[in-house]
Amino acid sequence: MKEITCIVCPRGCRMQAAEENGVITVVGNSCKRGYDFAVSELTDPKRTVCSTVRTAFPDVPVLPVRVSGEIPKARIFDVMRQIGAVCVKVRLGRGDTVIENVLDLGVDVIATSDILIENGKAGGNI
Repeated sequence: MKEITCIVCPRGCRMQAAEENGVITVVGNSCKRGYDFAVSELTDPKRTVCSTVRTAFPDVPVLPVRVSGEIPKARIFDVMRQIGAVCVKVRLGRGDTVIENVLDLGVDVIATSDILIENGKAGGNI
């Protein structure tokens, strides 16, 4: 039995989930979305990642980024190593791709701020 707190909505249901002989049982969920979340947590947990990447611009030394979709929970540290190896050398804006199809997971690492572009317009390096 695994204790899970649902994060799908603000209610935060405390659930217990178990798998026995291929059958998943969930107790404590208030809705179908909670049940689906618990099943996902048992079978293939996924997460999003938010971080920062280094830049080549002294006026903005780091740029906030996130993955464009969920990734397998087991791959978080692999993705973080890829993010840590990047240095942005062009002034990207919100939504621009920093790493395309990171680790062949089907998601991109994207910029979440326009700070590089805004600072570039204010007289920084472009």
